[in-house]
Amino acid sequence: MSFIEDLYYGNIDAQAYSPEFGAELKKKLNDLTELEKQISDKLTGDEKALFLKYTDKYIEFTSRILTDAFVSGFRLGANFAHDTFR
Repeated sequence: MSFIEDLYYGNIDAQAYSPEFGAELKKKLNDLTELEKQISDKLTGDEKALFLKYTDKYIEFTSRILTDAFVSGFRLGANFAHDTFR
C-alpha cells in the first residue's frame, strides 16, 4: 500500500504528536480546562452564556487556523517533493 493510500484509509495519523509533546499538550489542556471551569463557576446568567459563546467561537477560530496551517504545510511538503523529482 502506498503512503497516500495509507493516509486515505486512516492508517496514518496526520495529527499525531510525539509522546513527549503529547504529554505537554495534555498538561496545557488540563490547565486550560481547569481555568475555564473556574471562570465559568464564577459567572451567572448572561455573563456565563457570553463566556461560553466566546469559548465556542475561540475553538472554531483555532480549528480553522489549525486546518489552514495543516494545508499550508502539506502544500509546502508537496512542493519540496515536486522539486525533488523534477
